[in-house]
Amino acid sequence: MTMTGAEDTAVRGGPLWWARRRSAVFDSGLGLVSAVECAVEGVPFARDAGIPVAVGAAFGLLAGSVLVVRRRWPIAVVLVAIAITPAQMGFLMGIVGLYTLAASELPRRVIASLAGMQLVGTLIVTFVRVRQSLDQGRLTIGDWFIPFAAITTSLGLTAPPLLLGLYVGARRRLMESLRERADSLERELQLLAERAEERAEWARNEERTRIAREMHDVVAHRVSLMVVHAAALQAVARKDPEKAVRNAALVGDMGRQALTELREMLGVLRSGVGVERAAAASVTVGVAAVVVEEGEGPCLAELEELVGQSAAAGMVVDLMVEGEVRAYAPEVEQTAYRVVQEALTNVHKHAGGAKTQVRLAHRVGEIAMQVENGAPPEVGSASSAGLPSGGNGLVGMKERVVALGGVFVSGPTEAGGFRVSAVIPAA
Repeated sequence: MTMTGAEDTAVRGGPLWWARRRSAVFDSGLGLVSAVECAVEGVPFARDAGIPVAVGAAFGLLAGSVLVVRRRWPIAVVLVAIAITPAQMGFLMGIVGLYTLAASELPRRVIASLAGMQLVGTLIVTFVRVRQSLDQGRLTIGDWFIPFAAITTSLGLTAPPLLLGLYVGARRRLMESLRERADSLERELQLLAERAEERAEWARNEERTRIAREMHDVVAHRVSLMVVHAAALQAVARKDPEKAVRNAALVGDMGRQALTELREMLGVLRSGVGVERAAAASVTVGVAAVVVEEGEGPCLAELEELVGQSAAAGMVVDLMVEGEVRAYAPEVEQTAYRVVQEALTNVHKHAGGAKTQVRLAHRVGEIAMQVENGAPPEVGSASSAGLPSGGNGLVGMKERVVALGGVFVSGPTEAGGFRVSAVIPAA
Protein backbone atom coordinates (compact mmCIF):
# COMPACT_ATOMS: atom_id res chain seq x y z
CA MET A 1 0.00 0.00 0.00
CA THR A 2 1.35 3.42 -0.89
CA MET A 3 1.92 6.20 1.60
CA THR A 4 -0.13 9.35 1.56
CA GLY A 5 1.49 12.78 1.65
CA ALA A 6 0.97 13.18 5.40
CA GLU A 7 2.47 9.75 6.10
CA ASP A 8 5.42 10.44 3.79
CA THR A 9 6.11 13.73 5.58
CA ALA A 10 5.98 11.98 8.92
CA VAL A 11 8.53 9.39 7.74
CA ARG A 12 11.03 12.06 6.76
CA GLY A 13 13.59 12.56 9.48
CA GLY A 14 16.55 14.26 7.81
CA PRO A 15 18.14 17.44 9.19
CA LEU A 16 17.59 20.89 7.65
CA TRP A 17 16.38 20.60 4.04
CA TRP A 18 17.22 16.94 3.56
CA ALA A 19 14.37 14.50 3.39
CA ARG A 20 16.41 11.63 4.81
CA ARG A 21 19.51 11.30 6.93
CA ARG A 22 21.30 9.22 4.32
CA SER A 23 20.83 12.05 1.80
CA ALA A 24 22.48 14.46 4.23
CA VAL A 25 25.36 12.05 4.76
CA PHE A 26 25.77 11.50 1.01
CA ASP A 27 25.79 15.22 0.19
CA SER A 28 28.22 15.92 3.03
CA GLY A 29 30.53 13.27 1.62
CA LEU A 30 30.28 14.77 -1.88
CA GLY A 31 30.95 18.22 -0.45
CA LEU A 32 34.02 16.97 1.39
CA VAL A 33 35.43 15.28 -1.73
CA SER A 34 34.70 18.37 -3.82
CA ALA A 35 36.33 20.64 -1.21
CA VAL A 36 39.50 18.49 -1.17
CA GLU A 37 39.58 18.41 -4.98
CA CYS A 38 39.24 22.18 -5.29
CA ALA A 39 41.81 22.73 -2.52
CA VAL A 40 44.32 20.58 -4.39
CA GLU A 41 43.52 22.35 -7.68
CA GLY A 42 43.83 25.69 -5.91
CA VAL A 43 47.56 25.17 -5.42
CA PRO A 44 48.56 25.50 -9.14
CA PHE A 45 45.95 28.22 -9.51
CA ALA A 46 47.63 30.21 -6.73
CA ARG A 47 51.04 29.79 -8.36
CA ASP A 48 49.77 30.90 -11.77
CA ALA A 49 47.92 33.85 -10.23
CA GLY A 50 50.86 34.89 -8.09
CA ILE A 51 49.03 34.60 -4.75
CA PRO A 52 49.98 32.62 -1.65
CA VAL A 53 49.37 28.90 -1.94
CA ALA A 54 47.41 28.87 1.33
CA VAL A 55 44.99 31.45 -0.07
CA GLY A 56 44.45 29.38 -3.23
CA ALA A 57 43.91 26.22 -1.23
CA ALA A 58 41.50 27.99 1.14
CA PHE A 59 39.64 29.46 -1.81
CA GLY A 60 39.33 26.01 -3.40
CA LEU A 61 38.24 24.48 -0.10
CA LEU A 62 35.51 27.09 0.34
CA ALA A 63 34.34 26.90 -3.28
CA GLY A 64 34.25 23.08 -3.34
CA SER A 65 32.19 22.84 -0.14
CA VAL A 66 29.30 24.61 -1.89
CA LEU A 67 28.34 21.21 -3.32
CA VAL A 68 26.78 20.37 0.08
CA VAL A 69 23.76 22.59 -0.74
CA ARG A 70 23.13 21.10 -4.20
CA ARG A 71 19.63 19.84 -3.31
CA ARG A 72 18.53 23.16 -1.80
CA TRP A 73 20.19 25.61 -4.22
CA PRO A 74 21.25 23.79 -7.41
CA ILE A 75 21.43 27.04 -9.38
CA ALA A 76 23.98 28.47 -6.93
CA VAL A 77 26.12 25.32 -7.19
CA VAL A 78 26.16 25.49 -11.02
CA LEU A 79 26.95 29.21 -11.00
CA VAL A 80 29.89 28.67 -8.62
CA ALA A 81 31.12 25.81 -10.82
CA ILE A 82 30.93 28.06 -13.88
CA ALA A 83 32.70 30.87 -12.01
CA ILE A 84 35.71 28.73 -11.01
CA THR A 85 36.00 26.99 -14.38
CA PRO A 86 38.70 29.45 -15.62
CA ALA A 87 40.82 28.40 -12.64
CA GLN A 88 40.49 24.78 -13.72
CA MET A 89 38.75 23.92 -10.47
CA GLY A 90 35.51 22.17 -9.48
CA PHE A 91 35.14 19.46 -12.12
CA LEU A 92 33.24 17.18 -9.71
CA MET A 93 31.10 20.09 -8.54
CA GLY A 94 30.27 21.04 -12.14
CA ILE A 95 29.22 17.51 -13.08
CA VAL A 96 27.19 16.79 -9.92
CA GLY A 97 25.70 20.29 -9.85
CA LEU A 98 24.53 20.09 -13.45
CA TYR A 99 23.02 16.63 -12.81
CA THR A 100 21.16 17.93 -9.75
CA LEU A 101 19.94 20.97 -11.68
CA ALA A 102 18.63 18.83 -14.56
CA ALA A 103 16.85 16.45 -12.15
CA SER A 104 15.17 19.27 -10.23
CA GLU A 105 11.69 20.78 -10.72
CA LEU A 106 13.08 24.03 -12.17
CA PRO A 107 11.77 25.26 -15.54
CA ARG A 108 13.48 23.79 -18.59
CA ARG A 109 14.55 27.21 -19.85
CA VAL A 110 16.54 27.79 -16.64
CA ILE A 111 18.20 24.38 -16.94
CA ALA A 112 19.01 24.95 -20.61
CA SER A 113 20.47 28.41 -19.96
CA LEU A 114 22.78 27.27 -17.15
CA ALA A 115 23.82 24.14 -19.05
CA GLY A 116 24.63 26.31 -22.07
CA MET A 117 26.67 28.67 -19.90
CA GLN A 118 28.65 25.77 -18.45
CA LEU A 119 29.17 24.27 -21.92
CA VAL A 120 30.46 27.57 -23.32
CA GLY A 121 32.62 28.22 -20.27
CA THR A 122 34.21 24.77 -20.44
CA LEU A 123 34.66 25.12 -24.20
CA ILE A 124 36.45 28.47 -23.92
CA VAL A 125 38.67 27.43 -21.00
CA THR A 126 39.64 24.16 -22.70
CA PHE A 127 40.32 25.98 -25.97
CA VAL A 128 42.58 28.52 -24.23
CA ARG A 129 44.46 25.91 -22.15
CA VAL A 130 45.12 23.66 -25.15
CA ARG A 131 46.28 26.68 -27.19
CA GLN A 132 48.66 27.65 -24.39
CA SER A 133 50.00 24.11 -24.20
CA LEU A 134 50.67 24.10 -27.95
CA ASP A 135 52.34 27.51 -27.81
CA GLN A 136 54.54 26.41 -24.90
CA GLY A 137 55.58 23.27 -26.78
CA ARG A 138 54.04 20.84 -24.31
CA LEU A 139 51.86 19.47 -27.12
CA THR A 140 53.18 18.76 -30.61
CA ILE A 141 49.84 17.98 -32.27
CA GLY A 142 48.52 20.14 -35.07
CA ASP A 143 46.11 23.07 -34.68
CA TRP A 144 43.17 20.88 -35.59
CA PHE A 145 43.43 19.30 -32.15
CA ILE A 146 42.49 22.54 -30.37
CA PRO A 147 38.80 22.74 -31.41
CA PHE A 148 38.50 18.95 -31.23
CA ALA A 149 39.76 18.83 -27.66
CA ALA A 150 37.66 21.84 -26.66
CA ILE A 151 34.42 20.43 -28.10
CA THR A 152 34.86 16.87 -26.87
CA THR A 153 35.89 17.98 -23.38
CA SER A 154 33.03 20.47 -23.00
CA LEU A 155 30.48 17.98 -24.32
CA GLY A 156 31.92 15.18 -22.17
CA LEU A 157 31.63 17.27 -19.01
CA THR A 158 28.20 18.69 -19.82
CA ALA A 159 26.05 16.30 -21.90
CA PRO A 160 26.18 13.09 -19.75
CA PRO A 161 25.19 14.72 -16.42
CA LEU A 162 22.57 16.84 -18.17
CA LEU A 163 20.93 13.89 -19.94
CA LEU A 164 21.15 11.65 -16.87
CA GLY A 165 19.63 14.36 -14.70
CA LEU A 166 16.77 14.91 -17.13
CA TYR A 167 16.07 11.17 -17.20
CA VAL A 168 16.18 10.77 -13.43
CA GLY A 169 13.99 13.85 -12.95
CA ALA A 170 11.41 12.62 -15.43
CA ARG A 171 11.40 9.17 -13.84
CA ARG A 172 11.03 10.68 -10.38
CA ARG A 173 8.12 12.82 -11.47
CA LEU A 174 6.52 9.80 -13.12
CA MET A 175 6.87 7.77 -9.94
CA GLU A 176 5.42 10.58 -7.86
CA SER A 177 2.53 10.88 -10.28
CA LEU A 178 1.90 7.14 -10.11
CA ARG A 179 2.10 7.26 -6.32
CA GLU A 180 -0.38 10.11 -6.19
CA ARG A 181 -2.71 8.26 -8.53
CA ALA A 182 -2.39 5.13 -6.42
CA ASP A 183 -3.17 7.13 -3.27
CA SER A 184 -6.13 8.76 -4.99
CA LEU A 185 -7.37 5.39 -6.23
CA GLU A 186 -7.00 3.92 -2.76
CA ARG A 187 -9.01 6.76 -1.25
CA GLU A 188 -11.68 6.38 -3.93
CA LEU A 189 -11.88 2.63 -3.35
CA GLN A 190 -12.17 3.20 0.38
CA LEU A 191 -14.92 5.75 -0.21
CA LEU A 192 -16.72 3.39 -2.58
CA ALA A 193 -16.47 0.59 -0.03
CA GLU A 194 -17.95 2.84 2.65
CA ARG A 195 -20.76 3.90 0.34
CA ALA A 196 -21.41 0.30 -0.68
CA GLU A 197 -21.65 -0.67 2.98
CA GLU A 198 -24.05 2.20 3.60
CA ARG A 199 -26.17 1.18 0.62
CA ALA A 200 -26.14 -2.45 1.77
CA GLU A 201 -27.21 -1.43 5.26
CA TRP A 202 -29.93 0.78 3.79
CA ALA A 203 -31.10 -2.11 1.59
CA ARG A 204 -31.20 -4.48 4.55
CA ASN A 205 -33.28 -2.01 6.53
CA GLU A 206 -35.63 -1.54 3.58
CA GLU A 207 -35.95 -5.28 3.13
CA ARG A 208 -36.72 -5.80 6.81
CA THR A 209 -39.35 -3.07 6.58
CA ARG A 210 -40.86 -4.65 3.46
CA ILE A 211 -41.01 -8.10 5.04
CA ALA A 212 -42.56 -6.67 8.20
CA ARG A 213 -45.12 -4.84 6.07
CA GLU A 214 -46.00 -8.01 4.16
CA MET A 215 -46.31 -10.02 7.35
CA HIS A 216 -48.54 -7.36 8.85
CA ASP A 217 -50.82 -7.25 5.79
CA VAL A 218 -51.10 -11.03 5.55
CA VAL A 219 -51.61 -11.75 9.23
CA ALA A 220 -53.60 -8.71 10.35
CA HIS A 221 -56.43 -9.01 7.83
CA ARG A 222 -56.90 -12.78 7.99
CA VAL A 223 -56.61 -12.99 11.76
CA SER A 224 -58.91 -9.99 12.21
CA LEU A 225 -61.60 -11.75 10.20
CA MET A 226 -61.01 -14.93 12.15
CA VAL A 227 -61.47 -13.08 15.44
CA VAL A 228 -64.67 -11.42 14.16
CA HIS A 229 -66.08 -14.75 13.04
CA ALA A 230 -65.02 -16.41 16.29
CA ALA A 231 -66.82 -13.71 18.28
CA ALA A 232 -69.94 -14.18 16.14
CA LEU A 233 -69.63 -17.94 16.56
CA GLN A 234 -69.51 -17.54 20.31
CA ALA A 235 -72.58 -15.31 20.24
CA VAL A 236 -74.80 -17.61 18.12
CA ALA A 237 -73.44 -21.01 19.08
CA ARG A 238 -76.52 -21.91 21.12
CA LYS A 239 -79.13 -19.74 19.41
CA ASP A 240 -78.44 -20.64 15.77
CA PRO A 241 -76.32 -23.79 15.37
CA GLU A 242 -76.44 -23.64 11.56
CA LYS A 243 -75.02 -20.12 11.51
CA ALA A 244 -72.42 -21.21 14.02
CA VAL A 245 -71.36 -24.02 11.69
CA ARG A 246 -71.04 -21.56 8.78
CA ASN A 247 -68.97 -19.20 10.91
CA ALA A 248 -66.74 -22.06 12.01
CA ALA A 249 -66.20 -23.02 8.37
CA LEU A 250 -65.32 -19.43 7.54
CA VAL A 251 -62.84 -19.33 10.41
CA GLY A 252 -61.23 -22.48 9.05
CA ASP A 253 -61.05 -21.02 5.54
CA MET A 254 -59.49 -17.81 6.84
CA GLY A 255 -56.91 -19.75 8.82
CA ARG A 256 -55.98 -21.89 5.82
CA GLN A 257 -55.64 -18.81 3.59
CA ALA A 258 -53.44 -17.09 6.18
CA LEU A 259 -51.24 -20.19 6.47
CA THR A 260 -50.98 -20.45 2.68
CA GLU A 261 -49.82 -16.85 2.31
CA LEU A 262 -47.39 -17.21 5.19
CA ARG A 263 -45.92 -20.37 3.64
CA GLU A 264 -45.45 -18.58 0.31
CA MET A 265 -43.69 -15.69 2.01
CA LEU A 266 -41.43 -17.94 4.09
CA GLY A 267 -40.66 -19.98 0.97
CA VAL A 268 -39.51 -16.84 -0.80
CA LEU A 269 -37.25 -15.95 2.12
CA ARG A 270 -35.77 -19.46 2.31
CA SER A 271 -35.08 -19.55 -1.43
CA GLY A 272 -32.87 -16.46 -1.15
CA VAL A 273 -35.01 -14.10 -3.24
CA GLY A 274 -35.07 -11.67 -0.35
CA VAL A 275 -31.31 -11.63 -0.24
CA GLU A 276 -31.08 -11.05 -4.00
CA ARG A 277 -33.58 -8.23 -3.69
CA ALA A 278 -31.49 -6.58 -0.97
CA ALA A 279 -28.33 -6.96 -3.06
CA ALA A 280 -30.06 -5.41 -6.07
CA ALA A 281 -31.39 -2.58 -3.97
CA SER A 282 -27.94 -1.87 -2.55
CA VAL A 283 -26.75 -0.73 -5.99
CA THR A 284 -29.91 1.19 -6.85
CA VAL A 285 -30.82 4.60 -5.50
CA GLY A 286 -34.43 5.10 -4.48
CA VAL A 287 -37.03 3.48 -2.28
CA ALA A 288 -38.82 2.01 -5.26
CA ALA A 289 -35.88 -0.30 -5.83
CA VAL A 290 -37.12 -2.62 -3.08
CA VAL A 291 -40.67 -2.82 -4.42
CA VAL A 292 -40.70 -5.98 -6.51
CA GLU A 293 -43.39 -8.33 -7.60
CA GLU A 294 -43.99 -11.39 -5.48
CA GLY A 295 -44.89 -13.69 -8.36
CA GLU A 296 -47.83 -15.31 -6.48
CA GLY A 297 -49.17 -12.21 -4.71
CA PRO A 298 -52.73 -10.93 -4.73
CA CYS A 299 -54.21 -8.98 -7.65
CA LEU A 300 -57.22 -6.77 -8.34
CA ALA A 301 -59.20 -9.71 -9.70
CA GLU A 302 -59.40 -11.00 -6.11
CA LEU A 303 -60.76 -7.71 -4.77
CA GLU A 304 -64.39 -8.82 -5.01
CA GLU A 305 -63.58 -11.93 -3.00
CA LEU A 306 -61.82 -9.77 -0.40
CA VAL A 307 -64.87 -7.56 -0.02
CA GLY A 308 -67.07 -10.65 0.17
CA GLN A 309 -65.07 -12.00 3.09
CA SER A 310 -65.63 -8.79 5.03
CA ALA A 311 -69.32 -8.90 4.19
CA ALA A 312 -69.45 -12.50 5.44
CA ALA A 313 -67.94 -11.29 8.69
CA GLY A 314 -70.92 -8.97 9.21
CA MET A 315 -69.66 -5.76 7.65
CA VAL A 316 -72.07 -3.76 5.50
CA VAL A 317 -69.75 -3.05 2.56
CA ASP A 318 -70.33 -2.04 -1.06
CA LEU A 319 -67.84 -2.25 -3.94
CA MET A 320 -68.00 0.25 -6.80
CA VAL A 321 -65.73 -0.04 -9.85
CA GLU A 322 -65.44 2.82 -12.33
CA GLY A 323 -63.72 2.92 -15.70
CA GLU A 324 -62.54 0.16 -17.98
CA VAL A 325 -61.04 -2.76 -16.12
CA ARG A 326 -57.55 -3.60 -17.36
CA ALA A 327 -54.37 -5.29 -16.19
CA TYR A 328 -51.58 -3.44 -14.41
CA ALA A 329 -48.05 -4.26 -13.40
CA PRO A 330 -47.96 -6.89 -10.60
CA GLU A 331 -46.57 -4.46 -8.02
CA VAL A 332 -49.32 -1.93 -8.82
CA GLU A 333 -52.09 -4.49 -8.42
CA GLN A 334 -50.57 -5.88 -5.23
CA THR A 335 -50.28 -2.41 -3.72
CA ALA A 336 -53.86 -1.49 -4.60
CA TYR A 337 -55.10 -4.79 -3.17
CA ARG A 338 -53.10 -4.35 0.06
CA VAL A 339 -54.40 -0.81 0.56
CA VAL A 340 -58.03 -1.95 0.34
CA GLN A 341 -57.26 -4.99 2.50
CA GLU A 342 -55.63 -2.97 5.27
CA ALA A 343 -58.38 -0.33 5.14
CA LEU A 344 -61.04 -3.02 5.62
CA THR A 345 -59.00 -4.52 8.46
CA ASN A 346 -58.97 -1.14 10.19
CA VAL A 347 -62.75 -0.92 9.83
CA HIS A 348 -63.07 -4.30 11.55
CA LYS A 349 -60.76 -3.12 14.33
CA HIS A 350 -62.02 0.40 14.96
CA ALA A 351 -65.51 0.72 13.48
CA GLY A 352 -67.23 -2.65 13.77
CA GLY A 353 -70.74 -2.51 12.29
CA ALA A 354 -70.15 0.73 10.35
CA LYS A 355 -71.29 0.92 6.76
CA THR A 356 -68.31 0.90 4.41
CA GLN A 357 -67.92 1.79 0.77
CA VAL A 358 -65.02 0.69 -1.45
CA ARG A 359 -64.46 2.61 -4.68
CA LEU A 360 -62.01 1.60 -7.40
CA ALA A 361 -61.49 3.90 -10.40
CA HIS A 362 -59.52 2.93 -13.54
CA ARG A 363 -58.26 6.18 -15.02
CA VAL A 364 -55.95 7.10 -17.85
CA GLY A 365 -52.42 6.47 -16.59
CA GLU A 366 -53.39 5.74 -12.97
CA ILE A 367 -55.62 3.75 -10.67
CA ALA A 368 -57.42 5.28 -7.68
CA MET A 369 -59.01 3.61 -4.69
CA GLN A 370 -60.95 4.85 -1.71
CA VAL A 371 -62.29 3.05 1.36
CA GLU A 372 -64.66 5.12 3.50
CA ASN A 373 -66.65 3.99 6.49
CA GLY A 374 -69.28 5.78 8.49
CA ALA A 375 -69.37 6.21 12.23
CA PRO A 376 -69.79 3.01 14.24
CA PRO A 377 -73.36 2.49 15.43
CA GLU A 378 -72.37 2.42 19.09
CA VAL A 379 -69.35 3.68 20.97
CA GLY A 380 -67.23 0.74 22.00
CA SER A 381 -68.65 -1.68 19.45
CA ALA A 382 -65.35 -1.68 17.60
CA SER A 383 -63.72 -3.42 20.48
CA SER A 384 -66.37 -6.06 20.94
CA ALA A 385 -64.20 -8.62 19.23
CA GLY A 386 -61.12 -7.62 21.20
CA LEU A 387 -58.99 -6.70 18.18
CA PRO A 388 -55.69 -5.03 19.10
CA SER A 389 -54.14 -2.26 17.01
CA GLY A 390 -50.50 -2.41 16.02
CA GLY A 391 -50.39 1.17 14.72
CA ASN A 392 -48.51 0.22 11.55
CA GLY A 393 -51.36 -0.17 9.07
CA LEU A 394 -51.56 3.39 7.77
CA VAL A 395 -47.77 3.71 7.75
CA GLY A 396 -47.42 0.54 5.69
CA MET A 397 -50.07 1.65 3.19
CA LYS A 398 -48.41 5.01 2.70
CA GLU A 399 -44.98 3.42 2.24
CA ARG A 400 -46.32 1.08 -0.44
CA VAL A 401 -48.07 3.83 -2.39
CA VAL A 402 -45.25 6.40 -2.15
CA ALA A 403 -42.69 3.79 -3.22
CA LEU A 404 -44.55 3.50 -6.55
CA GLY A 405 -44.73 7.28 -7.00
CA GLY A 406 -48.35 7.54 -5.86
CA VAL A 407 -50.25 9.73 -3.41
CA PHE A 408 -51.80 8.51 -0.15
CA VAL A 409 -54.24 10.45 2.05
CA SER A 410 -56.10 9.27 5.14
CA GLY A 411 -58.09 10.92 7.89
CA PRO A 412 -61.46 11.23 9.64
CA THR A 413 -64.56 12.44 7.84
CA GLU A 414 -67.02 15.09 8.96
CA ALA A 415 -69.65 12.40 9.58
CA GLY A 416 -67.46 10.73 12.20
CA GLY A 417 -66.11 8.00 9.98
CA PHE A 418 -62.71 7.46 8.37
CA ARG A 419 -61.49 7.67 4.77
CA VAL A 420 -58.45 6.15 3.09
CA SER A 421 -57.60 7.34 -0.45
CA ALA A 422 -54.71 6.41 -2.75
CA VAL A 423 -53.75 7.11 -6.34
CA ILE A 424 -51.07 4.96 -8.01
CA PRO A 425 -49.53 5.57 -11.46
CA ALA A 426 -50.32 2.77 -13.87
CA ALA A 427 -46.77 2.60 -15.25
